[in-house]
Amino acid sequence: MTSKPELRVGSHLLPGLAAVALFVVIATAILRASFGAPQGFPSDANITASIGYAMFNLDMGAVPGEGMLVAFIVIAVTLDAALDGSLLLAKREEAGSAVALLADGGRQVRDRLRDDADADTDDGGER
Repeated sequence: MTSKPELRVGSHLLPGLAAVALFVVIATAILRASFGAPQGFPSDANITASIGYAMFNLDMGAVPGEGMLVAFIVIAVTLDAALDGSLLLAKREEAGSAVALLADGGRQVRDRLRDDADADTDDGGER
């Protein structure tokens, strides 16, 4: 006879409950946020020349700015952190110090492959 599944209650549920609570907070903030009316571009505005001014909320161009400077900086910092993380992951450690994966231009790998190929051909060419 089979039994019904039982819910295991314990400390392992805490991260899941925290994720659900965070989702509820973010969803509530997004649903309650009020945005101003969208602004269109004037028909005689030079959009290409005014994009930089509009992004940094400067009143020098023909396009009104919408204050995207904070978003620009957040994106720049996030991309910088991603680049730093990718460089950290691309390195390996030997004897406690970080060494680039192919800092020698691949010579060690090439020499090892040649040595393996030479050892295979010395055995009469059979593999």
